[in-house]
Amino acid sequence: MTTEHHRVQDAIALPTPGEPLVARADRRDRYPIHVTTTLEELVDRLIPALGAGPRVSVLTDETVEALFGATLVRALRAAGFDPLVHAIPPGEPSKSVEQAVALWDWLAETGAARRDVLIAFGGGVVADLGGWVGSAYMRGIPVVNVPTTLLAQVDGALGGKVAVNHPLAKNLLGAFHQPAAVIANVGFLASTSGRHLRAGLAEAIKKGVIASPALWSLIEGNAEAILARDPAVLERLVCSAAAIKTALVERDPYEIDLRRPLNFGHTIGHPLETVTGYGPVLHGEAVALGMVVESRIAAARGWLAPDLLERLLALLRRCDLPTTGDDLAVPVSGPDVLAAMEHVRLIRAGSLRYVLPVALGETVIADDVSADEVRRALRDCAVPFPAPVVR
Repeated sequence: MTTEHHRVQDAIALPTPGEPLVARADRRDRYPIHVTTTLEELVDRLIPALGAGPRVSVLTDETVEALFGATLVRALRAAGFDPLVHAIPPGEPSKSVEQAVALWDWLAETGAARRDVLIAFGGGVVADLGGWVGSAYMRGIPVVNVPTTLLAQVDGALGGKVAVNHPLAKNLLGAFHQPAAVIANVGFLASTSGRHLRAGLAEAIKKGVIASPALWSLIEGNAEAILARDPAVLERLVCSAAAIKTALVERDPYEIDLRRPLNFGHTIGHPLETVTGYGPVLHGEAVALGMVVESRIAAARGWLAPDLLERLLALLRRCDLPTTGDDLAVPVSGPDVLAAMEHVRLIRAGSLRYVLPVALGETVIADDVSADEVRRALRDCAVPFPAPVVR
């Protein structure tokens, strides 16, 4: 064992009595994002991202483990790692405090140390849960995201927002913890269900509306090829969406300013997930309907041209994404959605911000949207408001 001596010398001046002290803690994170088309190429990118020396733990879900777990473990062992694997049940219900506690126990019991690496190998639930667990364990360990779904590849595995759900609100408990690297393989999408692929596409469509007419045109011109899982088109889609997401996040990575175009569709979408119990309605499906509701509010204000609203509706329908409440897997009630939004408003110090599109690549973030405007837009989307029962 090599002995290392590191000398530190300081002569810090004492403060002037009576003057306020100012503490500073600046940090800038950088991480590589690789988009591959084969598992072999993914492994070639993953091994260098892990570095030399640390132990590796793998968080995945039972579906991904059954499909690809053995292959990943073999590749890691061939590179000199002896990974420990923990698989959780698939789906949004696993994004919970209880599951996070179980994972902290697992890491502690297996002796994971501060410099060891956690690989989050799965979809958006695994990326969110693994990121939050990694952010808190020993005050933060490196997390490498290996997203296996389109939603995670274009959104969930990027940007450092990590969280679990609470019965009152989606992503109520979370942190900011940037990944050490992201390695996405579009080859995984061959095994993704059509419904999950479409849900991921909703997040890419969102980015086209808020920030990139070029991405909108790519999706509008290639929707059928994307849904048919054309590898070249998928690679271009994931690369483009990832570039847009990271460029937007870089402007304000810790959300000091809550006026964020990336929340388009989420002011409605998150409450939709809450009232349906986190699972029956996929995140991308809720965002799709949320985009329609918020776009209808913008159109009713005269801010969004009717033809652009129709283009959005037409593209979502081509992709078999929800544009009305009738398109959801379970029924939703307008009053329930409004009540869930009220919980979010109270959590956010009495303010709800809506991202209202006015043109491709241009939005207005508004905090003066009334309950009546939301109610009308929900009704236009066939979300019912039953008449109150008179007793």
